[in-house]
Amino acid sequence: MRAYRAHARAAALSALAYRGNFLMSLGGVAFQLVALLAVWKVLLGDGAAQVGGYDWPHMRSYLLVAFASGALVGTFVDFRMSHRIQSGLVALDLVKPVDYQRARLWEAVGGVWIEVAVIAVVTGVSIVVSGPPDLPPGPELALFAASMVLLVPLKFIVVYLSTLVCFWTQNFVGVLWARQAITGLLSGALVPLAYFPGWLATAAEWSPFAGLTSTPALIFVGQASGRHALLLVAVQLGWLLLLWYASRALFGRALRQLTVHGG
Repeated sequence: MRAYRAHARAAALSALAYRGNFLMSLGGVAFQLVALLAVWKVLLGDGAAQVGGYDWPHMRSYLLVAFASGALVGTFVDFRMSHRIQSGLVALDLVKPVDYQRARLWEAVGGVWIEVAVIAVVTGVSIVVSGPPDLPPGPELALFAASMVLLVPLKFIVVYLSTLVCFWTQNFVGVLWARQAITGLLSGALVPLAYFPGWLATAAEWSPFAGLTSTPALIFVGQASGRHALLLVAVQLGWLLLLWYASRALFGRALRQLTVHGG
């Protein structure tokens, strides 16, 4: 564990050393929050108007959770990993006495406390400006907390899987844009899944991407409660386990693409 904690500390120090880039990346997520709040404020107003089962207080809470989920696991894990794969420095990572996948996870975890601090500041400003959101009852609040905890490794494994594509490609930017587009849409980060056509909403709800935003957000705003909320968290955990072991299998195939000194 000492070696993995060292990876986490190194990632946190890297985020602090390049805090300008780090804060700009989180600033982009915060700007998206402000833009979406402005749009939905116009659509829903301050009254009892509802669109797709959401009124303004519920939508504001939903967007705050979407902001938090988008800000987590954003400490350039994918860029660092893709650069080392494409430059060949990954060979040095492979000879270290640590598991490659677990080491990347701990690097992602290392920056989470900084992201949580930024989330707390933005949430605090939102509360000062427009008041505190309504909290769910105790059992649902516990499930929401569990969902947010599961979100960190789940988001990491989605990022990790997409970055492994660098073993086959020469450029990561296209892969990054494709992943961001797919996860932004199917996770419910841009628009709640309730606004999707029936078949697409169902597919997205049971996909791994829903666990990145929709699951914790639905529980927090009260759209999912009791057994339904528990089922959504169970699906989130199931996808985490499935993707974790699938990524280990894919990593074994990816290593066959690695060429060292022409070998």
